[in-house]
Amino acid sequence: MANQQSLVIIKPDGLIKSLTGNILTALSETKLKIVGAKIVKVSKDLAEEHYIEHKEKEFFQGLIKYIRGEYHTDRVLALVYEGDSAIKKIREIAGSTNPEEASPVSIRGKYGRIASKTGVFENVIHASANEKDAEREIKLWFKPTELANIIYPTEEKEASKTEHHWK
Repeated sequence: MANQQSLVIIKPDGLIKSLTGNILTALSETKLKIVGAKIVKVSKDLAEEHYIEHKEKEFFQGLIKYIRGEYHTDRVLALVYEGDSAIKKIREIAGSTNPEEASPVSIRGKYGRIASKTGVFENVIHASANEKDAEREIKLWFKPTELANIIYPTEEKEASKTEHHWK
């Protein structure tokens, strides 16, 4: 597989439970490089754009509240990993989106849960699903100047509704 980049987000529950070190250690097994990292206070616009494919689903508002930190803390750690087969390697270590279906040795299997009060999958980490999603997500969360290496084509563009968005 070719060189790829993948967005990884350590979600609010991962931060509030002090799992950042554990998650980064698990991800280090991939031997991928980190080419971008920052703490982000997630705006409503950013959250809605990130989860746009779920907009019509019943769990959409719960996702937005979750990523914005309404249940835990209002910060996430956004990272961009790069390397050979980055997306596949990260998704294998992350585990299934549903923590109850995730391998017990995966990040989500070890640290995730389904919150009984909200029904939200508190799965501590987001990982891009495929190359198309990775490009869209990285451009949504990071400006070109915030990355040590850019592999997706970029062009200067007027800022739109979300200041983080670039093409």
